[in-house]
Parts: sequence; structure tokens; C-alpha cells
Amino acid sequence: MEDITANITMLREASAEAVLHVSHSETIQAIVENRVPKGNVFEVARVAGLFAVKNTPLNLPTSHPVPIEFTAIEFLIQDLEILVSVKVKSVCKSDLEMHAMHGAAVTALAIYDMLKYIDKGMSIGQIKIQEQLVGHFKSEFPTAFRAAVVVCSNAVAKGIKPDSAGQLILEKLTSQRCEITSYCIIPDDFDQIRTLARSLSADNQLVIFSGGTGLAKTDLTTEALEPLLGRRIPGIEEAIRSYGQSLTPHAMFSRSLAGMIGDCLVLAIPGSTRGAGESLDAIFPQILHVFPVMKGSGSRLES
Repeated sequence: MEDITANITMLREASAEAVLHVSHSETIQAIVENRVPKGNVFEVARVAGLFAVKNTPLNLPTSHPVPIEFTAIEFLIQDLEILVSVKVKSVCKSDLEMHAMHGAAVTALAIYDMLKYIDKGMSIGQIKIQEQLVGHFKSEFPTAFRAAVVVCSNAVAKGIKPDSAGQLILEKLTSQRCEITSYCIIPDDFDQIRTLARSLSADNQLVIFSGGTGLAKTDLTTEALEPLLGRRIPGIEEAIRSYGQSLTPHAMFSRSLAGMIGDCLVLAIPGSTRGAGESLDAIFPQILHVFPVMKGSGSRLES
């Protein structure tokens, strides 16, 4: 089973469709007139589909159990075809496409079972995903953006420790089609941090400072950056700490920072490899929504 412990809990939706073909119009007429010996075809099939959605992990061992919070099963008759549509919603960590497909498949099988005595020529056609959404919004993220990374660490600057956190940040940014314009390692120096924040924010859309957000006497990044921010973005800070807290209680000590210097988003995140990686996991790719918002294009709430 895939490890999803690092996934963010959020609203997820999936819709699937199955198609059942009958061999003659008399079968359709029997359904419409409710003359099937076993009972109401669609009502029985809907119940079977609901049970299938809820019990997907019992039949598909690599599927994660999730709290199913909404399921809708609809039927559409088109000539000699019965289209089964299943929509599933949950606030969870796992995608729901298998729950929707499993529900559609079992619903179609239930219809088949109800009709098999009056129609020997039936068949179940394709079962496919129609749509899958994660979160409320669909945002048009930029195809590319410019970013700079600054690692603040006395030990790394002196060569005592390797810069594994900075390399991880670069890797994650590159996976988001980011153009890295600058990457540097500096000691925990108040003036250097402020100087780089001013210069890099003028030429980039995103600047990430890693390190100096803890409670040690040498941790100065938060104090250096805070007066430079024209606008704080508390939601990003809260998202980082909340996500980290779900993984380790030590996240409460982080003083991560987020805000704007001009038109540039500036982040201060932990300097440990784990802390830096989890901070970016908490906010990417959703944080890229800031770029169209800054341009005034906003976002579209999915209904």
C-alpha cells in the first residue's frame, strides 16, 4: 500500500461511469414499468453501489480506507444502454478514483444480476473515471516562475555540514517548472539576510530562506525578514505549522514566516532537511495560486 502519511487532508472528489448494454428494447421497457421480477432495478443497484463505495478497501487491498462523506449514483437510459454515474466526495488524504470506479462497477453488476433472467444478451462496457478534483479551486498556475534559494546556517557555511536541505528545496522547486536564478549559502548573519532579501526579491517571484527560524540564539532569519515584509500571509505560516504538527510535535517551535516584499513572495522555513521538505509539502503546489492572484486573475470556485 502506498504511503500517504505526508499527504494533505483536503476535500477530494471523483466521478466514474459504467455502461451496461441490453440486447432488446423489452428489457428497457420492463425497467421503466417496474416489471422486473426481482424488484426495482435502479433502487437495488443504488444500494449495492453505495455499499461498494464504502467497502472498496475490503475488495481492493491497495486502496486506502477513507471516511466517505457523500456518494451520488445516477442512471441514464440511452436507447439500449444504461449509463451509471457515481460521484464520491471526502475530506481525506487519499484520492477517490478507485472508490468511484468500484461503485460504478458493482452498480452495473447489480443491474446485470437483476435483469439476467429476462435478457441473456447483456454486457457491461467500459468503466472509466469522468473527473477527479482535489480541493475547492482550480487555479491556472504559471508555466514557469523565477525563484531564489538562500540557506542560512553557520555550520553549512563553514563546511561542517552538507547542505542537504538546500538541495532538497532545489529539487522540489525544479519539479514545479521553476527557474532557479540564485542559490547561495550564508552564515546566520542579520545584515546578510536582509541585504539578500532586498536584492533577490527585486528579480524573482519567490525567495526561500532555509534556516534560522528556530529558537536558538543564532536563529535570526525571522527577525531579519519580518520588518521587510509589506504584507504578511498568516495562512501560509499556519499551513506549514499545522502540517508539521500533524507529523511531529516539535513543529510548534518553528517560527516560519511568509509575506510579500513588493511583488515577490518570501518564505522563511526550517533549515533541517526534514523540516524544509515537510514545509514545502504543506504548501506546494497550492501556493502557486499566489501568482495569478497577484496579477488580478483570481480563481474559480468549483461547484
